[in-house]
Amino acid sequence: MRALIQPGTARGTVAAPPSKSMAHRLLICAALAEEESIVRGVDPSQDILATADCLTALGASLIWDGNTVRVRGCDPRKAVSASLCCRESGSTLRFMIPLCLLSGQLMRLEGSETLLSRPLSVYEDLCREQGLRLEHSNGGLLVQGRLTAGEYTVSGSISSQFISGLLFALPLLPGNSRIRLLPPVESRSYLSLTLQALQDAGVQVSWADEFTLDIAGSAAFRAQDTAVEGDYSNAAFFEAFNCAGGDVKITGLRPDSLQGDRVYQDYFNVLAKGYAELDLTDCPDLAPVLFVTAALCHGAVFTGTRRLRFKESDRGAVMAQEMAKFGIMLDMEENRITVPAGSFHAPAEPLDSHNDHRIAMALSLLCSRTGGEIHCAEAVRKSFPDYWTRLRSLGLNITLTD
Repeated sequence: MRALIQPGTARGTVAAPPSKSMAHRLLICAALAEEESIVRGVDPSQDILATADCLTALGASLIWDGNTVRVRGCDPRKAVSASLCCRESGSTLRFMIPLCLLSGQLMRLEGSETLLSRPLSVYEDLCREQGLRLEHSNGGLLVQGRLTAGEYTVSGSISSQFISGLLFALPLLPGNSRIRLLPPVESRSYLSLTLQALQDAGVQVSWADEFTLDIAGSAAFRAQDTAVEGDYSNAAFFEAFNCAGGDVKITGLRPDSLQGDRVYQDYFNVLAKGYAELDLTDCPDLAPVLFVTAALCHGAVFTGTRRLRFKESDRGAVMAQEMAKFGIMLDMEENRITVPAGSFHAPAEPLDSHNDHRIAMALSLLCSRTGGEIHCAEAVRKSFPDYWTRLRSLGLNITLTD
């Protein structure tokens, strides 16, 4: 799909989409409860559908009614051998692997080539230590064995999704467990979201200190009637249009949210005031929209960018490639990216999302100033299926073609 965007100014009010991060977590907790749960406000993006499919493969029942999902839980300790399709969702893959290591049955996790090439060293090391099977085979990932309760030591500098995956599985084991995180701990806010979901489901997980998590075993997940809160990560793309001269108001965001990406509001304010240096260690998903916003404002230096290469695309390199088409030349270093301020122009050639939803959305912001055509625009379906419709509702002239 191609999105042809004419220059224009975004104006109006838009509701924040549901948080993909919380939807993953709430659906998993519901699928681990014995009774029926109701999860409201679930946006059926490709990533969320991947998690739903995997939970169904483990034995849960998910019935959709619009954006409401009725979930009848399962016991992954009794799951039969199955194939789980993770599509392109890194969260899904990393959340599911520990759950697949509860039954002792052979499980196959499938996904795109890009997904299966992303790092899994934490689980590879863990399986090696416990004598469990984890191997790549014929375009998929085979896992087999039973996790045991106990003490786990994990680097805090890796994706929090690995730690969250363990936090979903370890409470189901007999005996208590402890996870020791080796500092520094990155993306701590995402761990807070996982703990919030677990505690709301009646599971006892707590910080013993800033680097140690204690998990009570033999837990019974509690069924709930709950709703997904608004998503700061995707709301950031709408509010960024205000930095491009727009007048967009966003509703549906929880002021006391634990989402780390709520920091975008502070970062936008800093960028609007002048040249800035900002750390992306705890909010890597904001990188594309912050790069574009910095170019529209006064420029900036972004640190903590090393992990961007392990996202749906190598987001630092991809943004440098695509922003260069506007005449914006990024300076790339190992863990640092500099975005200059100054003039830019309409791209002389089509832009490419590189099949990355956040790249597509970030480029739409620049195109609203200069005009432009984005190829592989359907990438937004991964997290925000109606993104282009929402932009049209704000007055932007966007033509979608196959």
